[in-house]
Amino acid sequence: MTTPGKPVRVVLVDDEPLLRHSLAMIIDAEPDLTVVGEARDGAEAVAVSVATSPDVVVMDVRMPRLDGIEATRRICRQLPRTRVLVLSMFDLDEYVFHALRAGASGFLLKDSQPSDLLAAIRRTHSGEALFAPSIMARLIAHYLAGRPTAPVAATARARLNQLTAREIEVLTLIGQGMSNSDIAEHLTISIKTVKSHVSHLLRKLAARDRAQLVIAAYETGLVSPAVDAHDP
Repeated sequence: MTTPGKPVRVVLVDDEPLLRHSLAMIIDAEPDLTVVGEARDGAEAVAVSVATSPDVVVMDVRMPRLDGIEATRRICRQLPRTRVLVLSMFDLDEYVFHALRAGASGFLLKDSQPSDLLAAIRRTHSGEALFAPSIMARLIAHYLAGRPTAPVAATARARLNQLTAREIEVLTLIGQGMSNSDIAEHLTISIKTVKSHVSHLLRKLAARDRAQLVIAAYETGLVSPAVDAHDP
């Protein structure tokens, strides 16, 4: 997190110079955002990010030398406070799911409006979810469709053993796309209590943010992408 009053520091990663330049102009025009570095591939992205410690990395996924998935994994491992926002051409791009699995906090389509990009950077920095639950469900369903049908792996199920019954309930509802206020109303508990459960889930499941909790809910079989997507 940056100190209040200081602009959110952004690194841009894309192999197209013109796109990087255009994005930089849009971002630098905002008083609360500033571009502190650019990279043309994943290897440069890691190096620039380590050198500048940005708040948010705007990451393309399909690049030469080192793709955005591996770059995201390395950045998230080396810079736990830095969040990654993935740019994609397609909302069902399997690369997007793998990038989220690697630690990215959300994704944005490349044909989005400039205002959407600015909002996405701010929301990524603040830790908010960046995608409608239905989109996440479609991403996961698309990813799982290419895999053989099989029971949920024992190793995935074992992750649930460390959770309390209430935490499993909360994780399931997060996977269904419910916000903290939705969960509080559904379980008849306070938002403060929900936030406490979410914090415990993040710690116990070693998840960076809410996006990874959603993925965990699907991977452990608590939520089915075919029937349980929920739009707030």
